[in-house]
Amino acid sequence: MANKREFKKYVESLGDSACLSMADVYDTVENVDKDKIAKAVEQVLTAVAAAKTNADVTFDKGVKAFENLQAYSKAKKAFYRQLFLKIKEDFYNELDEAVKLFNSALPEEVKKENKETAAK
Repeated sequence: MANKREFKKYVESLGDSACLSMADVYDTVENVDKDKIAKAVEQVLTAVAAAKTNADVTFDKGVKAFENLQAYSKAKKAFYRQLFLKIKEDFYNELDEAVKLFNSALPEEVKKENKETAAK
């Protein structure tokens, strides 16, 4: 991501898309476990909120803590790179867990139908 704002928009967009898909299934498919789907949506929303909140962390050292401006810039860049890699990893892991929970809520006949459709 180029900056925090774009990262936050990306995370929110991805979370909204996942929640909308889950809500469609919740409303249209019969015999789904609605409690599991509700928990999966909640997990996605929590992951989005955590990622956006964690993106607001700032580099806590000033220029005076380093030998020169180049050392400060290098340390700051490394800090933000590592921070956003960790936030993305945590977000994707939470999203994967929510999708697994969502998939477990689907009845077997729907899963079979989805596999057949994907194979075509």
